[in-house]
Amino acid sequence: MSTLSVPLTAPLEEYVKRMVRCGYASTKADVLRRALTRFIEEDAINAVLQAEQEAREGKVLKGNLHKLLKALP
Repeated sequence: MSTLSVPLTAPLEEYVKRMVRCGYASTKADVLRRALTRFIEEDAINAVLQAEQEAREGKVLKGNLHKLLKALP
């Protein structure tokens, strides 16, 4: 596991401390790990939603995957 040093604005630092005080997380590092995990989950959800939208718009490839790959430049 690596350690990062990230400067935070005063409001962000206060928010992180508040999350620890209210029991959301056990440490400040835990707050940030949870926030990053949530960010990753939201990013994955957005990717799925975008793919669904593209499928509704007909922007999908259909057929044999090997043939489709060969057709790509």
